Amino acid sequence: MRQNIRRILAVLSCAVLLGTHGVAAAAKGNYIYDAADGVASPATEDDKKWAPTAAAVSEAALSVGGKSAVLMEQETGTVLFEKNSHEKLAIASVTKIMTLLLVAEAIDGGIIKLDETVTASATAASMGGSQIWLEQGEQMTVDELLKAATIVSANDACAALAEHLCGSIDSFVARMNERAAQLGMKDTKFLDCSGLSDDAYSSAHDVALMARELMRHTLIQKYTTVWMDTLRDGKSQLVNTNKLLRRYNGITGLKTGTTSGAGVCISASATRDGLELIAVVLGAPSSSDRFDAATTLLDYGFAAYRAMPLPTVEDQPLLIKVKGSAEESVPLDYSALPGTLLMPKEGSAALTARADLPDALDAPVQQGQAVGTVRVLSGETLLGEYEIRAAADAPKMDFGTAFGLLWDALTGRDD
Repeated sequence: MRQNIRRILAVLSCAVLLGTHGVAAAAKGNYIYDAADGVASPATEDDKKWAPTAAAVSEAALSVGGKSAVLMEQETGTVLFEKNSHEKLAIASVTKIMTLLLVAEAIDGGIIKLDETVTASATAASMGGSQIWLEQGEQMTVDELLKAATIVSANDACAALAEHLCGSIDSFVARMNERAAQLGMKDTKFLDCSGLSDDAYSSAHDVALMARELMRHTLIQKYTTVWMDTLRDGKSQLVNTNKLLRRYNGITGLKTGTTSGAGVCISASATRDGLELIAVVLGAPSSSDRFDAATTLLDYGFAAYRAMPLPTVEDQPLLIKVKGSAEESVPLDYSALPGTLLMPKEGSAALTARADLPDALDAPVQQGQAVGTVRVLSGETLLGEYEIRAAADAPKMDFGTAFGLLWDALTGRDD
């Protein structure tokens, strides 16, 4: 009881003087090495999420066909190779990645269900290009339409899903562009939900961004990894347009596209030993060229990099003390730490993870507030810093609360 009284009196004596300063994680100035000019440049906010230990391979070091290309590591978004990666180009049916993303988000968010029935409109039934020949008034489930959109790139299935989710294709396209902006896709403008318009555009980098987001939804691999399937009780045969499903070890998707304006395109995804990669090739001269280019990119990524499990944080505290609150401490949240780190296969030193925290926090503390960082190092090289957050609130103690606690302590009610 005496300990409680001393704590409460200490709070009362300095309550007027206590500020409301939380402890924020300070930016430590991570740097990204630029192979073009040989100097270190300050990392952007996105870069600070993970600082790679090696620069992306140069275009000259890897021969990849097509007008533009990108190889991106999925978990961190680190670019391992790029060729004209921000050039604005038509992307044909690769556009459907955004359509699939919006539908997957709606399913995972409980807005629509896979077994919901969708009725094809006249608009959906009149779509050209790749299709499953929906008839006006024909009904299919969301699951069946996703299967058609993903496996055979059915434009009519995409239109039906778009109308079902947003009421009209125009409203759906507006949502596509809104979501693109949220993902940081600065090189992109969508005009339809299927990619038929060659006036729409994106870039290899932006395609990788939306592909990365789509692959966070594990549901989608139920469709992107299927080589053959059927609809209409077996009457309609579906064969996947992504030939890498038949010949690339670890392939998980994703989407092909071809129009006269866009040329031949692909966004391919694959995983091996915990390393997940996304390869994008736009404007390839032929179908075989796009598959060869995607294979070259993926082969390079798996040969040069690995996913290493994050080491246990040294002396990892689970609680941190709080001054000026009725709460003596708050639990710590380490969920911002990644499960794995992208590392070169050659020349990597042992990894260590160290927590950087103050001895105590000043109230008030809000749940989710950054209170410290975990620094991950390879040898003495800093790879990245990740926030440690408060997992609960610790309100600042006012005089009324303090006197109440003091009274309880004096009368024995806190026993």
